[in-house]
Amino acid sequence: MNMISKIASATILTAGLLSAAPYGVDKAHSNVGFTVKHMMITNVHGSFKAYDADIDFDEATKTFKKFSATVETKSIDTGIEKRDDHLRSEDFFASEKFPKMTFEMTSYKADGDEGKMKGNLTIRGITKPVTLEVEDISVLGNKVGFALEGKINRTDFDLKWNKAIELGGVAVGEEVKIKVDVEAEKK
Repeated sequence: MNMISKIASATILTAGLLSAAPYGVDKAHSNVGFTVKHMMITNVHGSFKAYDADIDFDEATKTFKKFSATVETKSIDTGIEKRDDHLRSEDFFASEKFPKMTFEMTSYKADGDEGKMKGNLTIRGITKPVTLEVEDISVLGNKVGFALEGKINRTDFDLKWNKAIELGGVAVGEEVKIKVDVEAEKK
């Protein structure tokens, strides 16, 4: 590679890094949610109320350069306090021992206003690779909005509690659907 090509490549790479900017989550307009089957016939919806994310986003290319998030497990809210207390217990999140779960992006592939974000999800000290679909990326002024969706098997993270149902099946499904809506503002 000649000197001019090396300089041009370095300039292009540097420009790409410089165009990404840090964003902070607007928690009043964001949600970290999930859905899981209950009694094999209906869904239970819940969310986490305490979370934060470190986001570097390039609005020109609609590409994430960095995305990491931390969620406080004790902030779980399904609308029923007794169930939330059970979810905080050793049967599920063990919030006293594991107060946080984390996601760290390892790669991002853009496709217009959408993309695929791969990363490592850690729950109860167990880390597994996860792929999240990124949808509806919108930029307006100094704000960006997007949705993250994915699925995990909760038993992969030692969230194994369950109860057999007399008529067949189990009380809690293994598949958990993740749905995160984010509005973030350039710092």
